[in-house]
Amino acid sequence: MAEAKKKQLRQIEEPFVALGPSGVAIRDRLKHLTAEDERVLRLVGEHVGHLASLDLKARCADGLDHNSDAWAARKQSLTAESSSRWAGAVTKATHDQWALSRRCQLAHIQSLEAGVKTVAHRLSQPIGDKGTKRAPGGYRSKHEWFQKTRRLAILEHRLDVARAEREAGVVHVVRGGRRLLNTRHHLEAAQLTETEWRERWEAERWFLAADGESGKRFGNETIRVTPEGEVSIKLPAPLAHLANAKHGRYVLASKVAFAHRGAQWRDRIEANRAVAYRIHHDVQRGRWYLTAAWSIPPVKTVPLETARAEGMVGVDTNADHFAAYQLDPHGNPVGDPRRFFYDLTGSAEHRDAQIRHAISQLLHWANRCGVKTIGIENLDFTAEKTREKHGRKKRFRQLISGIPTGKLKARLVSMAAEHGLSIVAVDPAYTSMWGDQHWRKPLTSSKRKMSRHDAAGIAIGRRALGHPIRRRTAPPHDDQSDRRGHRTVQAEPSARRREGTRPPVTERAHDARRRIGEQRMREPSASNTVRDARSSGNWQQMPLLDTA
Repeated sequence: MAEAKKKQLRQIEEPFVALGPSGVAIRDRLKHLTAEDERVLRLVGEHVGHLASLDLKARCADGLDHNSDAWAARKQSLTAESSSRWAGAVTKATHDQWALSRRCQLAHIQSLEAGVKTVAHRLSQPIGDKGTKRAPGGYRSKHEWFQKTRRLAILEHRLDVARAEREAGVVHVVRGGRRLLNTRHHLEAAQLTETEWRERWEAERWFLAADGESGKRFGNETIRVTPEGEVSIKLPAPLAHLANAKHGRYVLASKVAFAHRGAQWRDRIEANRAVAYRIHHDVQRGRWYLTAAWSIPPVKTVPLETARAEGMVGVDTNADHFAAYQLDPHGNPVGDPRRFFYDLTGSAEHRDAQIRHAISQLLHWANRCGVKTIGIENLDFTAEKTREKHGRKKRFRQLISGIPTGKLKARLVSMAAEHGLSIVAVDPAYTSMWGDQHWRKPLTSSKRKMSRHDAAGIAIGRRALGHPIRRRTAPPHDDQSDRRGHRTVQAEPSARRREGTRPPVTERAHDARRRIGEQRMREPSASNTVRDARSSGNWQQMPLLDTA
């Protein structure tokens, strides 16, 4: 009966080597712009941004009935107000935005379905039922049960509306961002005036981006940057009178010099390979930036066995730090645990900088350790941070919501590729629990403090190396001669207490402090008959000889 009621573990997915980055983006500041330069940039951004808004509205109105003929008609109407290349960039951005909205809509429907299922299940349980780890119980009181019935009705209505909109091809998109739009109603809380908010809103809705074209001069005809850093823009037809160069182009007074990947960018544009550019205005700082981006062939991933050949660094991701531990190819911990902290409060730029700084420290330390691979959990808290799943556990929801999952994946993979490191993603099931159970206590000493997160890093690294997480005790040897060979941490299924951690030396037989002041004398014949304490499992003190 006890075996039948034993908790069934879920199937653990096999580790895999994450794919490398497929694109590159670099940025530099446009310094020393004149007043005329800024005026031209504003006019171009407003004009093309207005066209982008109209095109997005037309695309959303088409819904699922959109086809190539409708796309051609939209592009033709935009070409008359700008140029063919500006129109191509606008329509491509519109298609990408519409596709992203459809994916977000599907994720929203899945979240609502999970919420409806959870609330309906809890409402069907008796009030006060505690439930199990697999399934939640009932609600605490009749008042909470009643409030959740209203919550269920709201979720079901939202789910019906979302499903109907998806079937009809209706999406809701806000150019400039819904968060910034809602900030308009909370200016005092955001510490903004209406004028300041208006400046940010208009800047976010500008459109100053152009896709590259291979074979064209310097890889882009709309926004062109020469190897010397000169930036010029092809003006739309209604603004052609503002040109200060030939063929309706406007040359900015600022010159760019990409400090990061500058050599790669220069080699690319000198070969007339495609480079996409985007000009962005930071209203808060009053600065203009130019971002260059291009696609690269996906970095070839090494075989899993090759990635495991030189050991691993297991990393446990937490809300405020990375807990890392180095392991050799056999899965044995090496050295002491390391922690790399970050602060995810404040602005988005601050949070992104904190993540990049922590990842940089982790990668430099991994290179010093001599390993070529980092093992990390394949985390995704999309469905685990809803209030319907965790109920009153608001702090826990905030905790898992604060862990940078999506941004961490993208940053870590791209930055690790630059250091020649591979990323092995593993299933996160039971890593913290088994790491704490099997590795925390054995590695804790007076000089080493182990936390649950440090032990989880070992568990993640061992799973990435293909070793089991749980430590098993080897059976005792026959005697001190060690005739069975080197001991192993893996025991046969028939060995007793194989699931336990390796115990210390039996009865502290080799502890010198217990032998101080004691005289242990044995008969000459006893040396061949008394078994070693470590192999016998018990210690018997031999009687002292009577010398009287």
